[in-house]
Amino acid sequence: MPVRFSRVLIPQPKSKFIKIRCPDCGNEQITYSHAAMVVRCLVCGRVLAQPTGGRAKFAGHIVKILE
Repeated sequence: MPVRFSRVLIPQPKSKFIKIRCPDCGNEQITYSHAAMVVRCLVCGRVLAQPTGGRAKFAGHIVKILE
């Protein structure tokens, strides 16, 4: 009798790193999609991401989602 292997599904994380552009000064920086702390722009200090308990709320423009 042949042995059948079941397909093992490995769950992928839903969180990623995101490159975000500040709407005030244009600085681009990388942050976590599920940030647990307030993320501020390193140049002008504007809040770019607010934690919500899950996925962060972004104030800037998302340039790229990094894999």
